[in-house]
Amino acid sequence: MMKTIEDEQYNRMINTPIWKLVLSLSVPTTISMLITNIYNMGDTYFVSKISVAASGATGIVFALMAIFQAFGFMFGHGAGSNISRNLGQKRIDIAKMFCSTSFFLALIFGVVISFLGLVFIEPLMKLLGSTPTILNDAKAYGFYILLSGPAMTVSCVLNNILRYEGKATFAMIGLTFGGILNLFLDPVLIFTFGMKTSGAGLSTAISQYLSMLILMMPFLTDKTVTKINLKYVSHHFYDIANIMITGFPSLIRQGLNSLSTSVLNNVAAVYGDEAIAAMSIVSRCGNLLFSCALGLGQGYQPVCAFNYGAKKYKRVKEGFWLTVRLGICVLIVMCAICFVFSADVIELFRDDYHVVSIGQDALRYLCIFLPILPLSAIGSMLFQSIGKSGRALLIACMQSGFIFIPLLFILPPFLGLTGIELALPLAYAFAGIFAIILAMRFLNVLPEDGMDEVN
Repeated sequence: MMKTIEDEQYNRMINTPIWKLVLSLSVPTTISMLITNIYNMGDTYFVSKISVAASGATGIVFALMAIFQAFGFMFGHGAGSNISRNLGQKRIDIAKMFCSTSFFLALIFGVVISFLGLVFIEPLMKLLGSTPTILNDAKAYGFYILLSGPAMTVSCVLNNILRYEGKATFAMIGLTFGGILNLFLDPVLIFTFGMKTSGAGLSTAISQYLSMLILMMPFLTDKTVTKINLKYVSHHFYDIANIMITGFPSLIRQGLNSLSTSVLNNVAAVYGDEAIAAMSIVSRCGNLLFSCALGLGQGYQPVCAFNYGAKKYKRVKEGFWLTVRLGICVLIVMCAICFVFSADVIELFRDDYHVVSIGQDALRYLCIFLPILPLSAIGSMLFQSIGKSGRALLIACMQSGFIFIPLLFILPPFLGLTGIELALPLAYAFAGIFAIILAMRFLNVLPEDGMDEVN
C-alpha cells in the first residue's frame, strides 16, 4: 500500500501539466492562508470593539506570534524542501528522517520560547513596542499566545511538510477547523464571558492546539509518505544543520517581520495609540490581501522542489512564471477593490476618526505597491525550495526588514506620519525588483532536463 502511495505521488508531481498541478495545490493553500488571516483579523475585529488600547495590543501581540512562526517556518520549510527533493529522487527513508527530526525540534523550541516569554512577559511586551496605556491589554492577550507557542511552531512544521508532500488538502483542513473555531470563540469569550483581551488570547490558544492535532492525523494514519516517530529522528549534526540552514531564510523573514512590527509600533507611538492601532489594522489587511498570492506561491513550492530533485528543470521554470503572473493579477484586482473602500475597511475594525484617517491613507499606499510583492515572495520560495539558501536569505532580508526598518527612520523626519505609511509599500517595491533580477539570472542558466546543474 505504501509503495503505491509513493509511486502515485511521484507520477503526479512530475507528469501532471504544470498549470493543473500548481492550481490543484494552490487552491487549498490559498484557502488555508485566507482562513489563517481571517481568524487573525477576527481577533483584531473583536478586540478593537473593546478600546483603542486593546486594538493597539493586537499589533504588539502580532509581533510575538511572528516569533513563534519564525521558528516554525524555519523547521517547516527546512524539512519540507529536503523532503520534497528527496521524494523526487525516491529516497523515502531520508524524507522520513527530515520529517520527524523537524517535528521534535519545533516542539522543543516552542516550549523553551514559551517558558522564557512567560517568565519575562512584561519586559517582552515593552520591547515589542507596548506603551504604558496598552501594556495591560498586551500582557493579557500575550499570556495565552505564549501558552499556545508550542502548538504554533509545530503546526507550521506539519503544515509545510504536508504541502511539500503535495498533500495540501490535509493542511487546509487542519488550519480551517482551527480558524473557524477561533472566530466562534472570540465573541463568546471576549463579550459573553467578559474576558476582553484575555478571551481573544484564549480563543487563539484553543484553536492552535486543535489545528495541531488535526494536522498530525495524516502522519499517524498512513495518509502520508513521511512519518512522525522518534525512531526516525536524526542525531547527526549535519542533518539538523541542513534543516536549519535551508529554513534559515524563513526564520530571518519572520524574525524581521517581528522586529519590523516592533520598530513600527515604537515609531508610531510618537503619534499616539491611534497610530499604533491604525497601522496594526492596516498590517492585518495587507496580510489578508497578500495571502492569496502567498497561497499560490506555496502551491508552487512542492512542484518546484519535487521537479528540481527529479531534474525536470523545464517544469521548474514554467511553474515559476505561471505563479508570478497569477499572483500579480490576483493582487491587482483585490488591491483595487480595497483602495476604493479603504475608509470603510478601517472603520469596520475601529470607528474612530483618528484611527480611520491614519489607516485609510496607509492602506491606500499599501494597495498601490502590494501587487509587486509576489516577485520577492515567490522568488524567495523558488530558491528556498531548491536548497539555494543564500539567495533565498537575501530576498527574505530585503522583503522583511533591510529596507523597511531604515525607511521607518529616514522618512518620518521629512514626511511625518506619511513617512511611516509609505515605508512598507516602498520596501515591497525595492524588494520585488531585487528578487526578479536574481530569479531571472538563475532560471536562464538552468540546464536541459535530466542534466546535472552546474553551480
